[in-house]
Amino acid sequence: MSISNVAIIGLGLLGSSIGHAVKELAPYIATTGYDRDPAVRAKAAELGIAGTICDTANDAVQEADLVILCVPVGAMEEAASKLSGHLRNGAIISDVGSSKKSVAEALARALPGHTIIPAHPVAGTEQSGPQAGFASLFTNRWCILTPPDDADKAAVAALSDFWTALGANVEIMDAEHHDLVLAVTSHIPHLIAYTIVGTASDLEEVTRSEVIKYSAGGFRDFTRIAASNPVMWRDVFLNNKGAVLEMLGRFTEDLTALQRAIRSGDGETLHELFSRTRAIRRAVIEEGQDDERPDFGREDHT
Repeated sequence: MSISNVAIIGLGLLGSSIGHAVKELAPYIATTGYDRDPAVRAKAAELGIAGTICDTANDAVQEADLVILCVPVGAMEEAASKLSGHLRNGAIISDVGSSKKSVAEALARALPGHTIIPAHPVAGTEQSGPQAGFASLFTNRWCILTPPDDADKAAVAALSDFWTALGANVEIMDAEHHDLVLAVTSHIPHLIAYTIVGTASDLEEVTRSEVIKYSAGGFRDFTRIAASNPVMWRDVFLNNKGAVLEMLGRFTEDLTALQRAIRSGDGETLHELFSRTRAIRRAVIEEGQDDERPDFGREDHT
């Protein structure tokens, strides 16, 4: 089984990046695209994000052997249900959502009997919209597939080959385990970023202008993360709340222990923790998932 025609539903950062990546890295695959916002469709057509930008989702998916839903996870079921009756027999239905168990359940309800293989390309920026996409977004990044136990092996292989063609490293994982892992590596960090930036802006003793003017590198990185799409992240937390709350409980316990060490002057505990986390940072760089240059290699250091 091979994929020759892909429909991209939702043309924001990830959807537009898929379109650009296919055009540059897998030009033998035909693409159609759709977004419910007419202005986004017009911009996508102007940018050449897909071979054809369609006026309806139904038109976009009619010839597709792979349909990728690039919409917020909270809108997944509604978006998928509108495709019922318009999909090709045997078409693979996938997505790019950051929570997988809830998405798998939503897609199964919306499209019973169809081949559903949820996916999560672990890649992105704080930017959004069709103009934010770029072809190299997935290069050397992981794409996690969470197929159900009874998934067609040929379909899983075809979807894996598709993401590999876009430069991604593919991993197969159980949906519940994915949600736990991403709660630690992505969801909780975003929650912390939203919280610390909000706390800084609420401090009566520190003016908003001072927060902006004297932002050190750490706070700047928090503001970058906290600038991410609010609708997307609202839906992520609501749809992965079990794993997020479990990890948040662990984090709260660790934070309390750190607070106790600072209060009691326990420098040994602090040094041990900071040494351990520094080693994790080195491992991330060695894995090729970040850049060791100052400010993470960003050219703009403002």
